[in-house]
Amino acid sequence: MNRFALGAKARAAGYRLAGFDAIGSTNNEALAAAAAGDPGGIWFAALHQTSGRGRRGRPWHSEPGNLAASLLIVPDASPERIATLGFVAGVALNRGLAAILPQGTFRIGIDGADGADGRSRIALKWPNDVLADGAKLSGILLEASKTPDGRSAIVVGCGVNVIAAPEGTPYPATSLRALGVERTAEDVFEALSDAWVEAFALWDDGRGVDAVLDLWRDSAAGIGAPVAVSQDGVVRRGIFETIDSSGRLIIRADDGSRFPITAGDVHFGATASARS
Repeated sequence: MNRFALGAKARAAGYRLAGFDAIGSTNNEALAAAAAGDPGGIWFAALHQTSGRGRRGRPWHSEPGNLAASLLIVPDASPERIATLGFVAGVALNRGLAAILPQGTFRIGIDGADGADGRSRIALKWPNDVLADGAKLSGILLEASKTPDGRSAIVVGCGVNVIAAPEGTPYPATSLRALGVERTAEDVFEALSDAWVEAFALWDDGRGVDAVLDLWRDSAAGIGAPVAVSQDGVVRRGIFETIDSSGRLIIRADDGSRFPITAGDVHFGATASARS
């Protein structure tokens, strides 16, 4: 039996919650609520998701005990600003996880040992992942719909590997349990719901997007390092310089030229440096 509960800040801000032991897709549940005219501000959270999906319709496997959570919102913002909500979710996930993780265990000191004063082992990967020690811990999926009266409805979906990471993925994946952290999906959700309130207030219907992007950059993986981005069979390589004010990844090529990337699969390390 799930014990999902909103955090104190989320309750005070008027958010609502529907919790499930198991569900096909929390995003689908939120999209259905939008189609039915729900005004937004409602979370759908589950301990097990049987038909989840990620970017580009890829399956998202969620083991029982992991967190699947989707938030329906109806923001009063331009389409360009709405497109940056994934960064709001990234900041919220990063802060929510930081709130429940033992600080000493999740910071690395100068000597490589765990320590409270070093860099965090949790990082944000463009455009929509959270990494722990370089492996995927969490993913974000934004989907858009319309309310019956024609307003834009956005579903912010978040999946967190709490007790187990999926097997057979084409990328390294991890879980909180594998990292030595024994917390529940309900713990993670409560912290996430409160962190979302703060990040969404900072975003302020898009007026505060620059401040959100600054926070995202502060926790970004790979800035200043070689990166390869593949899209539709084309691979672009260079140095991950930054993300711009629209959230595009900016790559600096060997000749010093810069080009923006709006979508694609990002690779760091040896894969990014390899030349065919």
